Amino acid sequence: MPGLPSGPEHGNGCAGSPDGALAGSPSGEPLTPPVLLGGLLAERALGLRHLAGPRTAEVHGVHASEMADPTPYLLGGELLLTAGAALTEAGAPAYVGRLARAGAAGLGFGVTPVHEVVPPGLAGACEQYGLPLVEVPPGTPFTAVARTVGRLMAEARTRELRRITEAQQSLAAAATRPDPVPAVLSRLAGSLGGHVVLFPPGRQTPGSAARQTPGQAPATPAVQTPGHSAGQAPGSPGRQAAGRALPPEAAEALSALPARLGPPGGAATATDSAAGWDLAAYTLGDGPVLGVARPGRTPGDHAITAIAAVLLTLLAAPRPEGDAAAALTRLLLGGDPAAVLAPGPWHVVHARGSGDPQTLAAALGTVLLDARERGVRLLTDREPAPQPGWRLGVSAPAAPSALAAADAQAERALVRAEAARTPLARHTDPGLAGLIGEAESRAHAEALLGPLPPALRETLRAWLAHHGGWDRTATALGVHRNTVRQRIARAGTLLDRDLDDPDSRMELWFALRTLDTGNNPPVT
Repeated sequence: MPGLPSGPEHGNGCAGSPDGALAGSPSGEPLTPPVLLGGLLAERALGLRHLAGPRTAEVHGVHASEMADPTPYLLGGELLLTAGAALTEAGAPAYVGRLARAGAAGLGFGVTPVHEVVPPGLAGACEQYGLPLVEVPPGTPFTAVARTVGRLMAEARTRELRRITEAQQSLAAAATRPDPVPAVLSRLAGSLGGHVVLFPPGRQTPGSAARQTPGQAPATPAVQTPGHSAGQAPGSPGRQAAGRALPPEAAEALSALPARLGPPGGAATATDSAAGWDLAAYTLGDGPVLGVARPGRTPGDHAITAIAAVLLTLLAAPRPEGDAAAALTRLLLGGDPAAVLAPGPWHVVHARGSGDPQTLAAALGTVLLDARERGVRLLTDREPAPQPGWRLGVSAPAAPSALAAADAQAERALVRAEAARTPLARHTDPGLAGLIGEAESRAHAEALLGPLPPALRETLRAWLAHHGGWDRTATALGVHRNTVRQRIARAGTLLDRDLDDPDSRMELWFALRTLDTGNNPPVT
């Protein structure tokens, strides 16, 4: 890198990239939970030393740069690593101020080969702006810091996914109990370590939560200690609540949130905070409102709450008598039914016809029926056979964990059955190309690649075909490797995509192949 001597200490931390991006998360919500700076400091092999600013910060990635102003390349939450090639003592306050305003999580300063010690003014500037400053010793390459952050984030993500899976299974099991709504509320409160309340249908007016008549119990959610069943809130018929006791200020603020959602069809969520608690309210269709209070934010809380909200929408929303089987079927087809369903194998059946859906279900040996205006969905562990008066689309045999994919298979099979005017069509594997219609895939590709001019599309296609190899791509296109780097960086910016992410690469490759007109140069 110009201005930075290479060497075993820190010179290889930025090799091959003008702004030295080593690790990070795409724009928007991080893909993995953050690494606390204290946990990174505890990695003794790195030898990092805290010099100034807070000892605790959320690190969502690592970025290495010797630019005088790297902030245009920061997404927020990165630990910026630098050896100070472009840093002067007089310019330290302005440099640190720019990093703090850009949302950097901290500054890691590598001593040697540029500076033998951390410049004196840097620690003072970090204290002034509240930015953590850590020293990276000579024997620790920047790449080692980036790899450690990546490993810690992967471990945190694994813990988060395990927690979500366990909560999903326990919530699904709770939904099958004779008293499913209180059971789900109690399980959700336990999973979050907080307090939840189910407000009855109908919105309060602002301030109504605080108004009381003489002798009336406070209009706050009912409070149970962990392990107690959820129950009706005193003085507020229709409410059900569970979990930890809330401070009065937090309870009042939570009770006021449904009024901020407005009438059904308005806002889907409302948030607030009070007395150190994070508060949120979620609409459940046209019915009740779910209120959630947490003493702090933990990775996975939002996903767990979303699972519970889907279950409660099915269980608590008003529905015609006798629709419980349809609600259960939606749960099994739309969630993770592995905890409440036998191993199978199962068949998903989509049907359209003029017969009685209940008679069809009985003929297929199932009670798991979801009759809808545009057809019928069924779930059966028997091999389906043609039925008089019906056209059937049947999925491949599936385990409970694969029912969502089987549901899509059955829908496509039904389309083929109707087109061929046959009483039953079974799923056949069409390969990836057959999963989406040509018109739909082309429209998606045009929308996805629309921001790219032809030259960038051509470069991106060659780069993906050569598995991200800079030299081979440059040879295939007849340009310099730095030109390829600049074009790919520009393409990533225009697409707002992380081109190091395998999912992004796969989607872009299929989009390019869909629009390929044969004008691209051959790839060797």
